[in-house]
Amino acid sequence: MKLIKKSHSCVRLEKDGRTLVIDPGNFSEPDAAVGADVVLVTHEHPDHFDEGRLRTALEANPEAEIWTLRSVADQLTAAFPGRVHTVGHGDTFTAAGFDVQVHGELHAVIHPDIPRITNVGYLIDGGKVFHPGDALTVPDQPVETLMLPVMAPWNKISEVIEYVREVGPRRAYDVHDALLTDLARPIYDRQIGGLADAEHLRLAPGASAEL
Repeated sequence: MKLIKKSHSCVRLEKDGRTLVIDPGNFSEPDAAVGADVVLVTHEHPDHFDEGRLRTALEANPEAEIWTLRSVADQLTAAFPGRVHTVGHGDTFTAAGFDVQVHGELHAVIHPDIPRITNVGYLIDGGKVFHPGDALTVPDQPVETLMLPVMAPWNKISEVIEYVREVGPRRAYDVHDALLTDLARPIYDRQIGGLADAEHLRLAPGASAEL
């Protein structure tokens, strides 16, 4: 499987000539989802869900389909009948050759005064990759590659480190990193890499790695 990093929280996975894209939001490239056979969206916040980007992808590939939670699906179902699927915690499905398990229910707490919305994470191919969206969800099975939400208004670095320790992946790649400046990256690299008990890695947007 090939992992391609897009900006912020968006990643592309390629396997056997098929492509799965997770969270092509408004911080990602305009064509982040173009060419996808499958698109997964973790929640409705615009840095993870951009309706225009999804419409572009579905119009470019009439066979492409989306799996997501109800708050996102309701905005797309009428325009793409039969191609938008609603999922929740505990669901499993296979799409374009990728086996997907859904984990998690709520977005992380931003502030006690802000109501929490639904958020789901996606475990791909039995733990090959896990993308938690905007939550620190721990799947109930081993994870090989964790997409790590490294910097957000709802987390701090100690929580990020403890999350990696709890999940226990072989490696963790940074996502949710558009707000992390180049000045801060060495600090995060040193602390997460030194304390999280997993290989900590980062890909620039457009760069790729074989998993």
